[in-house]
Formats: sequence, structure tokens, C-alpha cells
Amino acid sequence: MKPDPTRLLEMSDIKTPLIGFYDVSDTTPFEPFTIPKRCFFSSYREWCQGKSIRIAKNEARCQGGGYWIGGVVPGWVREAMRPDDEPREIFARELNRREGFKSSDELMCHWLENVKPYIIQNGHVVIGPLKDDQYGYLRTVTFYVNPDQLSLLFLGAEYNNASLKESPVTLAFGSGCGQMAALVGDLDTGIPRAVVGATDIAMRDNFPPDILAFTVNKSMYQQLCQLDENSFLYKHFWKRLREARGIIN
Repeated sequence: MKPDPTRLLEMSDIKTPLIGFYDVSDTTPFEPFTIPKRCFFSSYREWCQGKSIRIAKNEARCQGGGYWIGGVVPGWVREAMRPDDEPREIFARELNRREGFKSSDELMCHWLENVKPYIIQNGHVVIGPLKDDQYGYLRTVTFYVNPDQLSLLFLGAEYNNASLKESPVTLAFGSGCGQMAALVGDLDTGIPRAVVGATDIAMRDNFPPDILAFTVNKSMYQQLCQLDENSFLYKHFWKRLREARGIIN
């Protein structure tokens, strides 16, 4: 049975649509589509209006996004390569020169070696509002939330989990599009996982300043949607916070 987020959204006051990351062969059910200007997240406002974007291998308008969703090495890496070069080393060097996110090319190379991109399996990735009849193709769900709501979702991710060795929630360094799938981990596992995202300053200009992302796999999405009257969602701390924000009297 598909999870129903209605109660969670009502109690958390989340007004932005939940955004699904789908891997599909037929994109027709997701119409209408919009075309990102470059960064996939330039379509954020269109997502909120009910539109989606579709990404096929070798067709991404953003070359960095095409790597993290599709595994296609950017053209500016291929142009810098000589016949005997190791692609990952050149990718690390050029990426670091362009963006400066690691203190050395070696560190960037090591990071790329350990973090693999999402590989499209069925021809297209579609990112946009949830479609109930396409649940079988859903890979992750992203909540776009303010800090109060992020705190609530973090608590929700811990509610049914008690591992002291591995937290169900990670704050993963990487691109915004990488945080929607590649950095979540094994999406086929039944282990609930979540990633705090939209921390990539290269894409944050597409969002209001108080918005962050909370991306979950299907197992975690189900847990969040099952939070009931016995949970913190209905207790005094959340009620008091909502009162302080003027949401309820």
C-alpha cells in the first residue's frame, strides 16, 4: 500500500509539494514538463506548480548534473584529457579548479572514487511532484522545508530507529542533484535512509534562503507517513513551537 503523507504534511505545516525522483521508460504520465535553464533546480518553482523535468543519459543541460544523474563525464573533462590520462584524476583536477571545494586534487579524487553517481536504469529520470500511480518507479522523495520542519523530519527519521553505529540521517557533502539519489546510498535496500540536502551553494540561488531539503528512500518515507498520535508529532514540544511561530493559537 502506498504511504499517505496527508497527516504528516498537515501537522508539519509543509506547504511545498513533495518531489519524487523516478526512474522510468515512459515519461508520459508525468506531463507537463518544463526544461531547466541549466541547473536542474532552476525548475524548483515549476515543480511547485505541478510540472516535472526529465533527464536522459547524454541529454542533461547541466553537465555536472549529467554526471550525478547518469554517470556521464562532463565534456570539459574530456576536452582536458590526453590519451594516457586517468579520467577520475582529470575530473578531480578540473572540478577543483572550477569550484574549489576540496583543499587538494588528491582529496577530490579520493572523494569521487568513493561516491558513485546514480545510473539511469530505465531510460529516463523524472523529477517532479509525486504521482501515486507511478509509485513502483519512485526512488526517493524530497521534502523542501524550513529549519523547524527539518528538525521535525529529523526526529521522525529517528522515531523507529535506534542504531548507535549508523544514523539513518546523513548530511552528505556533494551536489544538490547528487543528494537526491546518489548520496542516499543503496536505494534497493529496506533500510530507512535520509539525507539533508540543498546544501550545495551552486544551486541554492534557486531557493528561498530558509529552505533546505530532506530526501528519503521509500522505506523512510513509509515510516514518516506512519507517525501517529503517540509520536512527538502530537506532543507538547511541537505544539509549543507552532504556537511560537504563530501557526496555531
